[in-house]
Amino acid sequence: MDTMRRQLLKGAGATGALAAALAAGLLKPTQVLASEWNRTAFEAKESPAVLKALGASGSSDSKDLQLKAPEIAENGAVVPVEVISNIPNTISIAVLVDKNPFPLSAAFDFANGAVPEISVRLKLGQTSVVKAVAKTADGKFYTAQKEVKVTVGGCGG
Repeated sequence: MDTMRRQLLKGAGATGALAAALAAGLLKPTQVLASEWNRTAFEAKESPAVLKALGASGSSDSKDLQLKAPEIAENGAVVPVEVISNIPNTISIAVLVDKNPFPLSAAFDFANGAVPEISVRLKLGQTSVVKAVAKTADGKFYTAQKEVKVTVGGCGG
């Protein structure tokens, strides 16, 4: 019984200290959240609108941007996609699925020296084109795409 009382007192003390720190403004939980993200791109309902929001309307195809995805996905709920950029000074990679309700599925930014490689599991509701868009430090955009055929719907169908 004594250990339970001690745990309760420790928890109450920690909660009180945390509440006091929050009230005093010492802790700011909003700083932990993603403050800068491209809301327009993620909320767009068509791929051309996503590319416009990303600033990639004038992108060009590149063989140095590798998109690895299965040709046929047996289950659209979990489709493995890997993107590797061999383009020098790649600072971000975005992945789009044309026929999804919201085409922009993922976007990643890379700091100096980071290797621009990503691996994600995407949900595809139907057969669709998957696109990778890479941005370089000088503001140029490059794309790669591949059609993935879905045999079982990713949305329970």
